[in-house]
Amino acid sequence: MRKARGAFIALALVVAGAAAFIGGPGSAPAQGGGGTIEAEVKYNGAPVVEKLKVNKDTQKCGTEALIEKIVVGPNKGLANAVVSVVGAKGATTAKAGKPVLDQHGCKFVPHVLAMTPGEIDVKNSDDILHNIHTYSTANPSVNKAQPKFKKVMTEKFDKPEIIKVTCDVHSWMLGWVAVLPHPYFGVTKENGVTKIENVPAGKQKVEVWHETLGKQEKEVEVKAGQTVKVGFEMKK
Repeated sequence: MRKARGAFIALALVVAGAAAFIGGPGSAPAQGGGGTIEAEVKYNGAPVVEKLKVNKDTQKCGTEALIEKIVVGPNKGLANAVVSVVGAKGATTAKAGKPVLDQHGCKFVPHVLAMTPGEIDVKNSDDILHNIHTYSTANPSVNKAQPKFKKVMTEKFDKPEIIKVTCDVHSWMLGWVAVLPHPYFGVTKENGVTKIENVPAGKQKVEVWHETLGKQEKEVEVKAGQTVKVGFEMKK
C-alpha cells in the first residue's frame, strides 16, 4: 500500500512539473516579436500654399490650383512627411495591396505616396489627357501620355529612392513617390502622426523626410509588444 501511494505521489509531481514547463505560472515568455513606433512630426510655422490661376481643362481642374508645399494642421502637425526606419532588418515582404497614385481634380492623390519596390498603378480619374513624368536616378524615368480612355497604367520602381512626379500637360501638378527597401514606414496626415508596426526590437534609427523641409533623424529603443513615441520638429 505504501509503495502504491509513493508511486502515485511521484507520478503527480512529474505531471505537475510538466504542466509548469509547458505553460503554467513562471514559464518564460516567447522570444522575438516586434514593437510599434508612433512618430509625431510638427512644424512651428505657417503653412506654405501657392495659388495659381488655371485656364486649361477648367471643367476638371477648376479655375485655381493650390500648390501646398507645407501643410500644417491645427496642432502644428506636419502632413506629407515620410517616416521610416533606417536600415531595419527583418521582414522584407511588401505591404498588402498594390500602391495607387491617382490623378484627380488635376492633383496627385495622395500628394506623397510611400511604397516598397515593385509595381504601382497610376490612375486617371479626371477623364482628360494627363502625362505622367517622373524624375529619378536609381530607377528609369517615366514620361508617358495617359489619355482619358486609359484609366490605369502600371509602372515599376525596383530601387529605393525619392521620385518626383509631374504632369507635362498641367504644369502645377506635383507629387512624390518614396520607394523604401522595407515595409517599416508611414506618411503623416494633418495631425502630423503616423504609426509603424511590427518593427524589429532593439535600437532603431527613425528618419523623417519632407519635400520642402528636408530630413531629420532620431534613435529609439523598440521593445516587443510595446509602443515607443518619438517627436520631430521640422524647420526651414
